[in-house]
Amino acid sequence: MDYLWVLVAFLCGFVVKQLGMPPLVGYLLAGFGLHAMGVQPVGSLQALADLGITLMLFTIGLKLNIRALMQKEVWLTSVLHTGVWVVLLAGVLLLAAWLGLSHYFDIPLTAALLVAFALSFSSTVCVVKMLEEASELKTRHGKIAVGILVIQDILAVVFLVASTGKTPSLWAFGLFGLFLVKPLLHRLVSQAGHGELLPLLGFFLALGGSELFTLVNMKGDLGALLVGMLLASHAKSAELYKVLMNFKDLFLIGFFLSIGFTALPSLDMAMTALLLTALLAVKFVLFFGLLARFSVSGRSSYLSALALTNYSEFGLIVASLSVNRGWLSQDWLVIIALVMSLSFILSSFIYRRAHHIYALRKDSINRFERPGTHQGFEQPKEAKVLILGMGRVGKGAYCALEREYGSRVWGVESDAERVAALKTEGFNVVVGDSDDMEFWQKVSTQGVRLVMLALPSQTEMRSTLEMLKLAGYQGKVAAVARYEDERAELLQLGVDVAFNYYSEVGAGFAAESRHLLNEGEPLDVAQQV
Repeated sequence: MDYLWVLVAFLCGFVVKQLGMPPLVGYLLAGFGLHAMGVQPVGSLQALADLGITLMLFTIGLKLNIRALMQKEVWLTSVLHTGVWVVLLAGVLLLAAWLGLSHYFDIPLTAALLVAFALSFSSTVCVVKMLEEASELKTRHGKIAVGILVIQDILAVVFLVASTGKTPSLWAFGLFGLFLVKPLLHRLVSQAGHGELLPLLGFFLALGGSELFTLVNMKGDLGALLVGMLLASHAKSAELYKVLMNFKDLFLIGFFLSIGFTALPSLDMAMTALLLTALLAVKFVLFFGLLARFSVSGRSSYLSALALTNYSEFGLIVASLSVNRGWLSQDWLVIIALVMSLSFILSSFIYRRAHHIYALRKDSINRFERPGTHQGFEQPKEAKVLILGMGRVGKGAYCALEREYGSRVWGVESDAERVAALKTEGFNVVVGDSDDMEFWQKVSTQGVRLVMLALPSQTEMRSTLEMLKLAGYQGKVAAVARYEDERAELLQLGVDVAFNYYSEVGAGFAAESRHLLNEGEPLDVAQQV
């Protein structure tokens, strides 16, 4: 049976990927398909799903700055959005019942409020996967979106406590002691090395944080998140994130499959779900309006709101709890599962075109900005070479070229904190998203002879190449690829040189080491003998 799950999940994921959609869409369809075939899930599937979510929250914590949660555009947007949405959607449900659109809408006010609350949250799983795929977790809009998700998780804890009467135990105050053991946690990560102990330590810390919170009647996922946040400042946090990423993605397949096993919808349920899915437009407008009101730029407001325009897996928890308490009928559990699945599909598909849509509609989007909030761009003066992405590869390329071209080499990086750190080290670097059309319009490329793409995501490189063409860039483009098929795709898209990092790193190593050989020294072993 386990093999059947893997087979169907792979086939569905493979097919939808060929159609240009994220594999998670295929996993959702696989779950519903297996359920329709009469396949019964076993406990291990839910265990995998829970482990995937725990690892995901832990890895989010590794990249999360707690100061970001204190910004009003994060916590106030989250709280106000939840309140306004609950009142608004509850009113819409009662109006729909009065109009006779569906007999499922004919529910008491308290039930309508519960449904509205269940659908007020955005999906942590879906949003983080989209941002990871586009390498946007460290961008301005990525940080805002993740911060709002964390605040929503805290609101979820408050609801669970209030609805179940299960208050945290007095031992919960002892969790503040985790901050005292932060040096010990950092030392463990430092001493774990770079081999198999590092991912094992990641599992131990993620599951340990979750278990600690569960023992004191707190939401376990928040424990994993908090432990990750304690390690965010460690030098090896990025390495730990990378070694856990593939594990997390694999286990999350169990989560997407498990959604399909919730229940199978009838035609009436499907029609009701479609009506609720259409209300995602209202959710987007609310997020966008609130973020713009709190002095976030038009582009960041638009991208954050678009990423958050989906329904959350937490809706299933609320619905299940409400069904068990007799507040909602069993049918609503099915409807919310279907609505959530549809929102995942729509959100994943639309967000892939988000930057292209912004490039075409940026004037219309930016007119909602408050005065003085529009993002400005620092000019890379006298630049001949622009290196996009100042991670390890980009930084290495910068150092190699700077020896010859000096101040004519500039870096472009979307993470403002990394830019500030690089500037203190003497690097010429500016803040900018390489897939932002406005960045290329405002930052002059006149005189730039070479643009080097040292970006971590193939998706981001595709989008960047599209923006360069729209901006009329006429110079040369070089890129780094991880695999040969990605290298071939980049060349097909117009890149002049695509460097396969893994296969050609040896040649670069030899070039860097050539000066160690003394000229005229014989290398033939036989001659030396």
